[in-house]
Amino acid sequence: MEITTPHGPARAEIDEVAGPRFLFVLTHGSAGGVDAPDLLAVRDAATAIGATVARVLQPFRMRGARAPGSAVKQDEAWRALVAELRGRYPGLALAQGGRSNGARVACRTAEAVGVRAVVALAFPLHPPKKPERSRAAELRAAGVDVLVVNGDRDPFGVPEAADAARLVVLPGEGHDLAKDPAGVGELVAGWLDATMG
Repeated sequence: MEITTPHGPARAEIDEVAGPRFLFVLTHGSAGGVDAPDLLAVRDAATAIGATVARVLQPFRMRGARAPGSAVKQDEAWRALVAELRGRYPGLALAQGGRSNGARVACRTAEAVGVRAVVALAFPLHPPKKPERSRAAELRAAGVDVLVVNGDRDPFGVPEAADAARLVVLPGEGHDLAKDPAGVGELVAGWLDATMG
C-alpha cells in the first residue's frame, strides 16, 4: 500500500489478522528496510497475538536516501502516514515502534498520533563514541509506555532503565539484534500482549 505524505510517498507492507486486537505500525532504521530480521520476527510474533502489523518504508528510503534528514520533516511524514493507516483501521488501538532511527521517530511522535505503547528496538542513545550527545530525552518525551530492547554490545549505547517502562538488554547482541530475532519477537509480543489489553 502506497501512502502519500507531505514529504513524498511511503509504502506499508500490511499483515492483517482476522478480528485484530490492535494495529501495530513498525518501521526501519536509517539505512535499512522493513525486512530486517528483527522486524520480521516482531511482525510474526505480533500477528500471533492478534495484531494487524503495518511495516512502513519511510519516504526518505523510498527516495533511496540512507539518512533521514530533518527530524521535523520525518516526523511530519510519519504523522501523515499513521493517520492514513488509522483511517483504514478505525476503532483499533494503536501501538508503534521501530529499530534504531525508527525507534526515535516512534518515540517523538507517540503522543501526536495517539498511540498506547511504543516499541524501541536498538534505540540509538547516542552516536558511536559520542556519549555526550544523548537522545534519552526522546525516550522520556514519548508520553506513553516504551519497551526498549538493546544489545549490550551496541556502539550506539544503551538507555537507562529509568527512561523506559521496560528495558531489556540482550547479552552478546549488537545494534542489529541479529543473534536471536525470534527471541526479540517473543519479548515484544509478550510485552504488547500485556500492555495493549
